[in-house]
Amino acid sequence: MGGYSSEFDISIKSGNVVYKHIDRNLYQPFRVHITKNAWYYVDENDEKHNVDRNDFSLLLNGQKIKFNAAFNIVHGTPGEDGLLQAYFKLIGIPQTACDFYQAALTFNKRDCISTLKPYGIPTATNYFLNKGDEIKVDEILSKVGLPCFVKANKAGSSYGVSKVKLKEELIPAIEIAYKEDDEIIIESFLSGTEVSVGVITYKGEDLVLPLTEIVSENEFFDYEAKYLGKSQEITPARISEEDEKKVKDLALKIYKILKMKGFSRSEYIFHNGEPYFVEMNTNPGFTEASILPQQAAAVGISIQDLITNSIEEALNGL
Repeated sequence: MGGYSSEFDISIKSGNVVYKHIDRNLYQPFRVHITKNAWYYVDENDEKHNVDRNDFSLLLNGQKIKFNAAFNIVHGTPGEDGLLQAYFKLIGIPQTACDFYQAALTFNKRDCISTLKPYGIPTATNYFLNKGDEIKVDEILSKVGLPCFVKANKAGSSYGVSKVKLKEELIPAIEIAYKEDDEIIIESFLSGTEVSVGVITYKGEDLVLPLTEIVSENEFFDYEAKYLGKSQEITPARISEEDEKKVKDLALKIYKILKMKGFSRSEYIFHNGEPYFVEMNTNPGFTEASILPQQAAAVGISIQDLITNSIEEALNGL
């Protein structure tokens, strides 16, 4: 839990939920915090013990402890962008998230959209910028129109995201996004119902969970809406059976195209009656109030069930 990004605190909350709900009849859990300066185990007395990064082991009371598996609930870098996945692959420790390539690809919104487009996956019209590029305001707006969204390309929890309604708001929005990442994606506005779709690997099968409808009190599903109660998250979503089938089929298709495994939560907006893919999270929030656990609970899968299933699949190499 933890990580190197703005999502550090959210990841700590998610990690503590895993620690609270894990089945101690089956597993002995250790809370390992990943920070830029150190990796350490936090014991029951909140004392810190450094982790040996050579083999991801601990030295406690003179005894070396090696782990059977890592429950990776680090949001953002390095747990959601492929770095931790590759590290664990190299040292031979199973981990619960998707593989490193899938993590890196989905974390990069621009690359993910570009990969899915040849498969006919509908997305917003977009414009890409890298830090240092000339900002051609008229060219950008002629392509994406107003209103539009400016997003940091590699960031989660809606950090670095702005809705731009007026031409003069574009440059300040780009500056906000550059605080999170040196790459930006600018997207056309999609008007319609927004739904969040959890797809997970459960008992060896790809499972699409009940849909959650997102109704934000703010301009869009931003940080406040996600974490500070400024939204309604309605499960199951209030859409027709036909629309439900459309978006579930699309979410499952994307999960399979990308050769995903483990948890995923992707966002879609119904625009002109069709679901448009927005983005995918491969280490989505995992607090009791988070969307994925809510969706699982709607079909009788508890948080403990989700945790046990993830660990067993990691151990079995699924």
